[in-house]
Amino acid sequence: GTPADIDDAVAAARRAQPAWAATPWRERLAILRRAAELISDRLFEYSATQSYEVGKNRIEALGEVEESADLIRYYAQTMEDNDGYDHPMGNLGDTAVHTRSILRPHGVFAVVSPFNFPMALATGPSSAAMMAGNAVVIKPSSAAPLSAQNMLEAYINAGVPKGVVNLVMGPGETVGQALQDHPGIDGIVFTGSYAVGMELFRTFSKTWPRPCIVEMGGKNPAIVTRNADLDIAAEGAMRSAFGFDGQKCSALSRVYVEKAVAREFVDKLVERASTIKVGDPTERDNWMGPVINQRALDKFTDAVAEAKKDGGTIETGGEVLDAERGYFPTPTVVTGLPLEHRLFKEELFVPLLVVGEVDSLDQALHEANDTAYGLTAGIFSRDDAEVRRFLDTIQAGVVYVNRRAGATTGAWP
Repeated sequence: GTPADIDDAVAAARRAQPAWAATPWRERLAILRRAAELISDRLFEYSATQSYEVGKNRIEALGEVEESADLIRYYAQTMEDNDGYDHPMGNLGDTAVHTRSILRPHGVFAVVSPFNFPMALATGPSSAAMMAGNAVVIKPSSAAPLSAQNMLEAYINAGVPKGVVNLVMGPGETVGQALQDHPGIDGIVFTGSYAVGMELFRTFSKTWPRPCIVEMGGKNPAIVTRNADLDIAAEGAMRSAFGFDGQKCSALSRVYVEKAVAREFVDKLVERASTIKVGDPTERDNWMGPVINQRALDKFTDAVAEAKKDGGTIETGGEVLDAERGYFPTPTVVTGLPLEHRLFKEELFVPLLVVGEVDSLDQALHEANDTAYGLTAGIFSRDDAEVRRFLDTIQAGVVYVNRRAGATTGAWP
């Protein structure tokens, strides 16, 4: 695509939006719920496409496609529960006065979606915007256009009118820039990197305030105390750090473990990580597939080299598989780095987990909160007082306690 395609898409959205806004909200919900059913009906086709496109393993691809449908259902139920956001308000006692709060459509929303959840993170915001009577222009990641195309197919087959939803392909630096600069866009939803998200947040509004929703990743910590069940902690850390190669905004990338149990925890973690099978993600036995591109692989190899140079120990992994197609790092655990090291601070989006030793829960909480990020976090402890202190003190939006299926990942909509 080109910036000219953005002009055409925005023009189509602006033409279609008034009639869509005038459509009764229950009718809008019925159309989008049909789209959810179509996504569920096409679960295996859409999931297979995603495995081929971005390298997600079978179970994660199936989960994401169904999550896309679930997001539509959840938003529709929420709007229904709130009666279309049309509510009477109080007044000063004059029976002739009637005051109401009514949700009105905003106009045309842009949705810029990422490669790592190419269907769910396009379907969620686009369906919510359409339910409220807005039209949408979607620009998916250049690495994942087919998943967005599948979503669009479900919308159109369900009966979303022409022009209400529009899909434009192309690089972020040209097509994405044209979309965020376009005067015909009334609001934007972006999922991606911290640097791009913050730049968008600073520059999107020019003449008047425009809604700008940005979700920008994480450097998510888990805390393992001396009172943890270390088998559960190791399992949860492994699944959260290495699911989809760590390419999740909620992926676990740093662990703070009390010194008294640090060696035992690391040994259990390494034992599990070293058994992960890496390869073609469409094969049932392979739990980790490739990272998305050469740039991601270079981030991985650079981080491994930096860890070695700065005195860290590669407990497992650190290698890249020789593959004819795709970029296949191995699940990697690093110990021995100082807690102020860059690898404890900066998001990498690769399957590399750093483990640091701490003297106490208070030190772990201090280190966990010492970051610009605050997306997810987890704790492993069988002490109720420790869990309560974590929940009261941690600065993260989604928190997990003793979650074997994922220390910092796996929220259900």
